[in-house]
Amino acid sequence: MTSTALLDPNAPTAAAKAGLPAFQHELRIYWEDTDAGGVVFYANYLKFMERARTEWLRALGFEQEVMRREEGLMFVVSDTALRYLSPARLDDWLRVTVNPAEIGRVSLTIDQQVWRGETLLTEGRIRIGCVDAASLKPARIPARILQCLQR
Repeated sequence: MTSTALLDPNAPTAAAKAGLPAFQHELRIYWEDTDAGGVVFYANYLKFMERARTEWLRALGFEQEVMRREEGLMFVVSDTALRYLSPARLDDWLRVTVNPAEIGRVSLTIDQQVWRGETLLTEGRIRIGCVDAASLKPARIPARILQCLQR
């Protein structure tokens, strides 16, 4: 994927097409999140996005641990593309958004952004795939999840 795809403000997401607002998850930056320069370590943005996606699924009524335990399915990250625009620092209060961009039978592509107030800090496109928890082979996303996302 090219980095221009991340910044295209005219590219509607699946949520936008459906008239759904982006899910938002808020968090504070702690010492453990920063590097020696006092800014958030670049890889930690992936953690923040993971937490936001987990809370998004939870808000939709889908607990990932229950899905793994009861259905033998889980989501794994298969592709990431991030763009860093401005640093976050200690004690910043951030908002991480989740917008489904593409909904497939075995994978979801999700656009995510990290904001401090009105300042966009980081944006990314993350693809997660549904896999069989035992074999790690691709599996269909459960119909109830697809139905919820396609409304």
